[in-house]
Amino acid sequence: MSSAAPFHTWDVRESGPADAPHRVLLLPGGLCSTAFYEDMTAAPPLADAPIRLVAATVPGHAGTVAPADVSMEHYAAITGAFAAEHGCTVVVGHSIGANIAIEMVGGGHFSGPVVLLSPTFSRPDESMALAVATAIGRVPGLGAAAWPAMLWLAPKALADSIPERRRPALLADLRKNSAPFCRRAMAEYFAYLDRHGSLVPRLCGSGARAWVVRGDRDEVGLTDAEHAALEACPSVTLAVVPDSGHLVMVEQPHAVARLIADVVLGPDR
Repeated sequence: MSSAAPFHTWDVRESGPADAPHRVLLLPGGLCSTAFYEDMTAAPPLADAPIRLVAATVPGHAGTVAPADVSMEHYAAITGAFAAEHGCTVVVGHSIGANIAIEMVGGGHFSGPVVLLSPTFSRPDESMALAVATAIGRVPGLGAAAWPAMLWLAPKALADSIPERRRPALLADLRKNSAPFCRRAMAEYFAYLDRHGSLVPRLCGSGARAWVVRGDRDEVGLTDAEHAALEACPSVTLAVVPDSGHLVMVEQPHAVARLIADVVLGPDR
């Protein structure tokens, strides 16, 4: 099911009881579609729960129509409006989707709780390859070639993190991405990280209840200072998912499903 907005398109996939008392918004990561959540939403801790799951591809990613403004602040604003429209009271975001969730609570577009799967809190945490591609993307002439190359490499780099039975579908989704969109969206993303230096104070200052969830071999970093600050933040809970990298909800869907169900329903349900 898809719904259109004036300047962008939301590609939406819903699951769970239509009359469920809880509605959760799932935001995939950069370049990814709602398909990256399919195994997680089908896992028993969520599939059997009284929770309506609303998975929505971030507009512009995985071949969807992008908004004119691809700044993180604008994404947070339109996603906050989308969550309100769909009655979602919890947001789960992966990677850039998690960063949008941080800005949703930091910018006052959503009051939480939020489950942040492998967010990036500062430029040093982010992939060096992504940072280099974004920097080259700003160079006149040369920049136009950087993102087609990056999009050719991305499926190959992520293939080993995806269960073999899911690789064809998920890698096909990655190949739907537009190089011109990625070039300008990633430039805005890194500019956002640079404006804040670290997003830990923005998250903690929001007061929103947040779970920061990372794989034990996550490719996205977390500095010692960020880890200490998050541990000291009373509204934040840190969780590590064993035997998982950056695509934590793809690699360990059952564990992440259980965590989300516990957040929404309580661990003693």
